[in-house]
Amino acid sequence: MSQDNKAPSGKIPATVITGFLGAGKTSTIRNLLETSGGKRLALVINEFGDLGVDGEIVKGCGIENCEEDAVLELPNGCICCTVADDFIPTIETLLNRAEPPDHIVIETSGLALPKPLVKAFNWPEIRTKVTVDGVITVIDGPAVAEGLFASDPAAVDAQRKADESLDHESPLEELFEEQISCADMVVINKTDLLNEPDLDRVLKDVQAELRPEVKIVRSSYGKVDAKVLLGLEAAAESDLDSRPSHHDDGHEHDHDDFMSFAVDLGEVENPQGLVDRLLPVIAQHGILRVKGFAKVAGKDMRLVLQGVGGRLQHYYDRDWQPEEIQSTRLVVIGEADMDSDAIRTALESDRSASQEAERESASALAG
Repeated sequence: MSQDNKAPSGKIPATVITGFLGAGKTSTIRNLLETSGGKRLALVINEFGDLGVDGEIVKGCGIENCEEDAVLELPNGCICCTVADDFIPTIETLLNRAEPPDHIVIETSGLALPKPLVKAFNWPEIRTKVTVDGVITVIDGPAVAEGLFASDPAAVDAQRKADESLDHESPLEELFEEQISCADMVVINKTDLLNEPDLDRVLKDVQAELRPEVKIVRSSYGKVDAKVLLGLEAAAESDLDSRPSHHDDGHEHDHDDFMSFAVDLGEVENPQGLVDRLLPVIAQHGILRVKGFAKVAGKDMRLVLQGVGGRLQHYYDRDWQPEEIQSTRLVVIGEADMDSDAIRTALESDRSASQEAERESASALAG
């Protein structure tokens, strides 16, 4: 690696991309790869739950400089809670390669606290070799516009008066504040879904929470050029005191606030049928996030499904590989008290009902 690719300190730069569930981190990374100008990038992707969906999406992106062996996954546990066991050895593995990367990009899970991860770059094993070029926080613009993660006490108070279920501060709101306060750049994504007044309000609300030097970038579909995201030279690991946290007293976030589980649904008839099956279950059980892959009848390509709340997106990304089990497998993420058995039963019952309806329809046509 040439000296030109290193940070001014002579260290390899690392960019931390954080953001809440469904904000668009993976889309941002895919676009970063496409616009990186041939840089040799290594990706460290942390997925919450037992199905490394984001890593698989990036590996299937078909981008020329997106090599599979440059994508490392930490699929079990949050980076900020497994720094010593998982994260440090992973970074050391990258550094010890015959050709180390020009730049390391780390995607945290939507539930990760960024500050403990930045602190980890001061660990003796890596502090002389890597520096945090910047923390990029990706924000779901429409979600903020809807007041889902408002940090304005007056707004929260108004919501409480209108809805008794908002009587206490959600840990989700706290996580959102953590990701904002640690940022060196904020990307407000999905701005194509906002009208001007809502966008202005989001910009004003986010700006009020930021340190003065932090820049805001607007985007749709995560389309921000690598030249904007990389090369911030923030050396964030040396600037921790300026990044306030709810957890600076030593009490780390308790990830028992959240849970995830996988559900297998076999083959589905069509994407819209899967969406129609999911939406009422999401609404009834307050599911935060759904993501995974689906096998669609008659299709050789794998369907990617991602959603936050009731906003579901799906697209075909690549052909199924011969060694893969062609089935529908989704990860469901929600608050710790969600009823996983009821959710699984509801989705499987809907599947059975759908299959029965299809059989009856086929029988009627045959008759």
